[in-house]
Amino acid sequence: MHDPARLPAHLALGPVRLRVSDAARTGAWLERVLGLSALGPGRFGVAPGTPLVELREVHGARPVPRRGLLGIYHYAILLPSRADLGRFLLHLEALAEPWGASDHLVSEAFYLTDPDGITVEVYADRPRAEWKRTAGVLDIASDPIDRAALLAAAGEQDWSGAPEGTRMGHVHFFVGDLARAERHYVQGLGFEVTGRWAGGALFVAAGGYHHHVGLNIWAAGAAEAGPGDAGLDEWTVSLGTPAELQALGSRTDAAPGADALELVVVDPWGIRLRVSVAARVPSGP
Repeated sequence: MHDPARLPAHLALGPVRLRVSDAARTGAWLERVLGLSALGPGRFGVAPGTPLVELREVHGARPVPRRGLLGIYHYAILLPSRADLGRFLLHLEALAEPWGASDHLVSEAFYLTDPDGITVEVYADRPRAEWKRTAGVLDIASDPIDRAALLAAAGEQDWSGAPEGTRMGHVHFFVGDLARAERHYVQGLGFEVTGRWAGGALFVAAGGYHHHVGLNIWAAGAAEAGPGDAGLDEWTVSLGTPAELQALGSRTDAAPGADALELVVVDPWGIRLRVSVAARVPSGP
């Protein structure tokens, strides 16, 4: 039976909405590097109609500084399979696009930086049956990627853009205080803690996923990202029923959204979440 104080397992992340200095430049990067399709003005995702990234141009927006600002650290696009990730690696190497990479044990991931300095993760999950726990906490690491094994998984098929089934996997934020973040994201929004790391990071999720939201204090002391900074306008989540939305509203300081089936919640650092009711979508493999 679902606990009404917790977000449901079928929660699904929707598009991130970004402030960028040049929407045409960032859009071209999303198409060329990430393989997303243009779905309309400022909207990019998987054709025919799964938006993942929406852009709002702010002329003269300041790029993300190297240390970061309180706000978005990265958004993470989840590919359907390891074979897709192997094909994406071949694509990155053909482009000579700079990237970083980590084997997180629960997933394998590549990290890229868009033209405004916003970090993007592209990853594929390992099957949940292979995820391991120590003392009830998921084993997550930042080990080197096995490039040869990934390329072997790619097979003979070339990368032809983000495949059907690609979706928003998680978001990760710089925050000022982890205890305060936990109160907002766990006691308030209703996520569950899936991991704590001594380096100053907290992972939370719904339905046993490894994380839908990452939170860290690696930029603590920095300013909050403001309207003149490239970064996040809002991230989005969809729930399955009006009752689930009502339960969320009852435990948060949510404000009404554009209609009766939408709420807006803002965290202590100005990170804005828009929650709506939509068809149920699985949250992980």
